[in-house]
Amino acid sequence: MSLYPKKRVLKVSTIKQLENFIQYCTAKNQVISKNIANVGTKNYNREDVTFKDILAGEQTPKITSNNKKHLNISAAGTSPFDITVDNSGDDKSGVNNVDIEMEMATLAENTINFKFASKKISSYYETLRSVINGGGR
Repeated sequence: MSLYPKKRVLKVSTIKQLENFIQYCTAKNQVISKNIANVGTKNYNREDVTFKDILAGEQTPKITSNNKKHLNISAAGTSPFDITVDNSGDDKSGVNNVDIEMEMATLAENTINFKFASKKISSYYETLRSVINGGGR
């Protein structure tokens, strides 16, 4: 029996999903910050970040190639999420539709999500480095 608990190794696809989630959290943080900065701006409409296809896996390539040495450029420049504008007429702040309390709560939640994903990725790469260096022998 080992004194150290077994570490579960994440799949590469899980790491890619966590990387995408970090990109989402980064974009969401920027949008939330913009909303907070504009809480007093007249006629400003709050923005939000949404996934285009939450359950979509690999997208079908727009360009195909018969040669396996060709680069796959179909996914370049695409983003799995959109920035949407909330055009509701609710004047939650008296000036526009930004609710500062909701934005601050969403910012806190987004920060926790970002830290979680960062720690999981860091743990994966620490485990990988340990295996490459001989497994702690």
